[in-house]
Amino acid sequence: MADLRKIIIDGKEIEVEGALTLIQACEIAGIEVPRFCYHERLTIAGNCRMCLVEVVGGPPKPAASCAMQVKDLRPGPEGQLPVVKTNSPMVKKAREGVMEFLLINHPLDCPICDQGGECDLQDQAMAYGVDFSRYREPKRAAEDLYLGPLVETHMTRCISCTRCVRFTTEVAGIAQMGQTGRGEDSEITSYLGETLDSNLQGNIIDLCPVGALVSKPYAFTARPWELTKHESIDVMDALGSNIRVDTKGREVMRFLPRNHDGVNEEWISDKTRFVWDGLRRQRLDTPYIRENGKLRKAGWDEALKAAAAAMQGKKLAGLVGDLAPVEAAFALKALIEGQGGHVECRTDGAHLPIGNRSAYVGNVAIEELDTAREILIVGSNPRDEAPVLNARIRKAWTRGANVRLVGEAVDLTYPYTHLGMDRAALSKVEAAEDIIVIVGQGALREADGAAVLAACMAVSGRMLVLHTAAARVGAMDIGAVTDGGMPAALDGAEVIYNLGADEIEIAPGAFVIYQGSHGDRGAHRADIILPGAAYTEENGLFVNTEGRPQLALRAGFAPGEAKENWAILRALSAELGETLPYDSLVQLRQALVAAHPHLGDIDELADNGWTALPEASLGKADFRNAITDFYLTNPIARSSQLMAELSAGAKSRSRGALAAE
Repeated sequence: MADLRKIIIDGKEIEVEGALTLIQACEIAGIEVPRFCYHERLTIAGNCRMCLVEVVGGPPKPAASCAMQVKDLRPGPEGQLPVVKTNSPMVKKAREGVMEFLLINHPLDCPICDQGGECDLQDQAMAYGVDFSRYREPKRAAEDLYLGPLVETHMTRCISCTRCVRFTTEVAGIAQMGQTGRGEDSEITSYLGETLDSNLQGNIIDLCPVGALVSKPYAFTARPWELTKHESIDVMDALGSNIRVDTKGREVMRFLPRNHDGVNEEWISDKTRFVWDGLRRQRLDTPYIRENGKLRKAGWDEALKAAAAAMQGKKLAGLVGDLAPVEAAFALKALIEGQGGHVECRTDGAHLPIGNRSAYVGNVAIEELDTAREILIVGSNPRDEAPVLNARIRKAWTRGANVRLVGEAVDLTYPYTHLGMDRAALSKVEAAEDIIVIVGQGALREADGAAVLAACMAVSGRMLVLHTAAARVGAMDIGAVTDGGMPAALDGAEVIYNLGADEIEIAPGAFVIYQGSHGDRGAHRADIILPGAAYTEENGLFVNTEGRPQLALRAGFAPGEAKENWAILRALSAELGETLPYDSLVQLRQALVAAHPHLGDIDELADNGWTALPEASLGKADFRNAITDFYLTNPIARSSQLMAELSAGAKSRSRGALAAE
């Protein structure tokens, strides 16, 4: 039973839980309290003193509202409700004093600061500061840190709120940042000048309330008021992180996280945040036709006619790539199956069962991990496959969860019990109802993948399948699969329609039509290339790893002659003489939802039930993780110069320090 307490804040009576802090109670009452160090997802530091309030009847001095709980307030002498004031003369004077102290050493370089226009210190100095300074002494200076190619530092601006230290230690699980010294000599620094070894480090840019930590790739390219903001969904992994895409003209300038408590909270991975330079390079912007072994540019009319001529009367196979929206996969399935062909989305060979959503998605919501007591990870490295999900598992560990791993022993940023690397270790796990099993794609790709999945389902009635491809669950939902998987789909295929599947090698022989956004492996093998839009350039539906349908909204337009993916398939169907029955994305979505109603429930989790698979004999192989290089998992990332630099840096770190070090 919640311990509810009544208090009065600025004359307004509210009832809140006793365990809440005063700053949280003020938020519930709709009253804004300024803060620099407090952040609701980090531990309380109480060191900036900006959130001071007056507690009537308490000590004759302001109290830090982030560090005092409602249950600590005393009633009045005659049992009156505790009273808190956030706008009294005492509070106003205290805030002005704190702001004056903060600005004593802060350099007034706002015009050339990259944080200008979205700086908490700027905003709060306007709202709560004074219009003069009594300080005449020289300002303190501090040396900048080198944290790597992502985060640029200007430590003279640092106000020692320690948000970056708390985030890297508590959420990202690395211990490279800390604070040394006291008083005027205190400074945030990194251990022995090390760079940050985390794929969540970009989040400290958002957390920094001043311009001390800014984005190095984005620095000085745009001001916030020049940008147009669009809400979207990330496709760099299957978590479906909610993001904001900021564009300047036709260019994507940056990605920022949007808060979604059920999916990514307010964090995103570094690949999600910094991959935008890959959207500009290696782009396919006009159709191509291969003649005499060489690709030549062609018009849409010619390319579609050539594709239709190649497909007519032939045995067809359609492949759904990892970044394709559900609408495109739905249109491809209708097109290829209408011509008597087969479609397959499990291009990595994962043994995901057809039609059993509890087996290819699971029945556990991502946010249930926060309160889990027992977590078993099978054949996965969530730190690389879904870094934000890994942070949630770490959060569960900090709250007392017992984490066990069957598979490759890797650094997950938290301790776990390693049960072994092979199938035998999995078969020895005792079944229990309170275990949440997280199954990676690496566990399902071998020949005995179906048996591994059945064994995982036998351990517990609670499972989450951790996918690596953003398009996979949506494509499975609409039935873009063939009995027998990839071998059956490609068996005897004379023409392969490749919808952005760049992670596979297509054997010589078949005629390949490639539709995608980047000149990657798929385009190199193609006989006809039809340029499609990337995920920021069209409205699309993606279903994340827990089975939640989410909408990615268009932030800009595809370059050159490139078109939206569903529209290309619709135009091609007309050339084939079997026109698909929708002329707009709205009509396509109506057909999609009519066939698969749960895809119309945006941001809702469907009940997947629980249908266990029949147990089968396991093989003897070791588990191998699905991702070997976190930064280069898809064509957009492989087109990014920054991702290539980060990948090279990660490889050099993994080679290990020399003995002399």
